[in-house]
Amino acid sequence: MDSIGKICILGGGTWGTALAKIVLMNQKHMNWFIRRDDQIEGFYKLGHNPGYLPNVKFNLAQITFYSNLEKAIKDSDTIIIAIPSPYVKQYFRRIWNNTFKGKFMVSALKGIIPNDNMVMSEFLASNFKIPIENTGVLSGPCHAEEVALERLSFLTVASKDQTKAKLLSEAINSRILKAAVSDDVVGIELAAVLKNIYAIAAGICQGLLYGDNFQAVLMSNCAKEMSRFLNGVIPLERNITEQHYLGDMLVTGYSQFSRNRTLGAMIGKGYSVKSAQLEMEMIAEGYYGAKCIHELNSRFNIDIPIAETVYRILYEKLSPQNGIKKLIDFF
Repeated sequence: MDSIGKICILGGGTWGTALAKIVLMNQKHMNWFIRRDDQIEGFYKLGHNPGYLPNVKFNLAQITFYSNLEKAIKDSDTIIIAIPSPYVKQYFRRIWNNTFKGKFMVSALKGIIPNDNMVMSEFLASNFKIPIENTGVLSGPCHAEEVALERLSFLTVASKDQTKAKLLSEAINSRILKAAVSDDVVGIELAAVLKNIYAIAAGICQGLLYGDNFQAVLMSNCAKEMSRFLNGVIPLERNITEQHYLGDMLVTGYSQFSRNRTLGAMIGKGYSVKSAQLEMEMIAEGYYGAKCIHELNSRFNIDIPIAETVYRILYEKLSPQNGIKKLIDFF
């Protein structure tokens, strides 16, 4: 493979819009799948996404829009998937396996497929027989809102095929984005799931008025727990302090733009889980990730008290106050 070919973004939400801006900083043209025709019409009327990141303006001559997912994939070479994890199965259920032949499928999901408890690379391999060398992952630390503001951001492109990873990293490198490479595909995908759970924990502590001193200890223990879980599930020599593990966890745990931290803060202040979700009107992937990691860990029995505490608060009505107090005993 000597070229990344035509890039296609799947998903018209906040993250998909930020990725489109990233791609078009370096590429002359891209394909973009957006499910709703009225959203595409809004682009043509306004020159920006009518629902997300309205300050990001696009030259529409650089974009071919699709509302047909299969055609969008067939007409592209590198497919960047930026669909919220709860909707992945719904989007892909009518796609034939041969549609993906020869495509480089890159997950930009920040979650895990609910009920299946699979990260995207596993889902693609299991359901569509896509070879591992044809899958990859894009991981932060990178908030869409900061991309929109053109603040310097960082991504990691991971793939077992390092040539593909390097080609994609070169294709998206720009004055506002630096991209590194890795071969730890599933490990990075799981780290992205865990960091959302830990951001909910950080938010809960914020809502309960724990201070910065405690937050620092919490994040330190989250890093240890992440390392323990990743090494238990996917044994591999990895440095947990690298940007796609610790960096992504820290920005999600501390940033004002973090949906998961926001969800946690509302719960810590006394909102019920459902009322917090309704008021946010946006998906916090950590809610689904907490259940998936809890169920996945039933096979491994790894000591992950922080993730388990978040799961119990979200799904078993454990009091946030009692949950965090009990958690302190593990630190």
